[in-house]
Amino acid sequence: MQYRTLGRTGVQVSSLALGAMNFGTIGHTTQDEATAVVDAALEGGINVIDTADVYSGGESEEMVGRAIAGRRDDIVLATKANMPMGDERNHQGSSRRWLVTELDNSLRRLGVDHVDLYQIHRWDPSTSDEETLSALTDLQRAGKIRYFGSSTFPAYRLVQAQWAAREHRLTRYVTEQPSYSILQRGIESHVLPVAEQYGLGVLVWSPLASGWLSGAIRKGQEITTSRSRFMPQRFDTAIPSNQARLDVVEQLAALAAEADLTMIQLALGFVTAHRAVTSAIIGPRTPAHLHSQLAAADTVLSADVLDAIDAIVAPGVDLAAHEKNDTPPALLDPALRRR
Repeated sequence: MQYRTLGRTGVQVSSLALGAMNFGTIGHTTQDEATAVVDAALEGGINVIDTADVYSGGESEEMVGRAIAGRRDDIVLATKANMPMGDERNHQGSSRRWLVTELDNSLRRLGVDHVDLYQIHRWDPSTSDEETLSALTDLQRAGKIRYFGSSTFPAYRLVQAQWAAREHRLTRYVTEQPSYSILQRGIESHVLPVAEQYGLGVLVWSPLASGWLSGAIRKGQEITTSRSRFMPQRFDTAIPSNQARLDVVEQLAALAAEADLTMIQLALGFVTAHRAVTSAIIGPRTPAHLHSQLAAADTVLSADVLDAIDAIVAPGVDLAAHEKNDTPPALLDPALRRR
């Protein structure tokens, strides 16, 4: 396992982080299975566990809390807030009112008195940067969080938040958690250069592109991954964009075989090769899945392999831009572009 400094915090983190989104209802994972995955991850050298309040309605945080009991101090523990937690309109977003309340809920579910990294799950256009950063700064001073960061923010929002922190003399975001894989390279254009400029740690999610790069999806084979069961549109090869992805996967599979690598090694080696990336978040459902991904922990791709990947998917290109979850509200809400 490789270890890297998380931005400018001085905290050493593993180049692979354990994502707990599959713990609970989403991944049909029991507590025993979740604990086994955590045990194997820690034994394999992973020291970062990332979850969120919204994962299985809080169940993931509860499972993580039980799995890490008695060894909290050995783990860099991260969670997130902002997504809706029920039907109440104020049980979501990045307001002081909600973040103060929901952090306490997360701490209770996790069974801890603080988290190391508290992340705003998505940018909230209805809340000012000053409001959010002020709340997070106070929570940090209260000892409930050590650091805070953002997730899936557009590059210009990262810049705005940095300037807001400076202007109002507040603590700034120290990390960003974007989607990044060989199939989704859009963040190379703006997000990663901004992260480098401001010294942000970068924890990338979906490095296996929701399973497209796991080796389990190939031409001529039925797609039966767990993700395809609850996101069928993303894997319907009758859709031209998905057929294009499948064509690219075949080219990448040939490249991996030629380089004597698994698809997982190729995929994880690619994202961790970028100098702005600190860790890649993996989300195994079982210890077997985890071990196949841990095998990529020390993978270093040669320049020739990286060049070959560039020839298959050009730098800065997203093959499924609609899946990035970072489309600006001005493009989603017609009212924002009407006179």
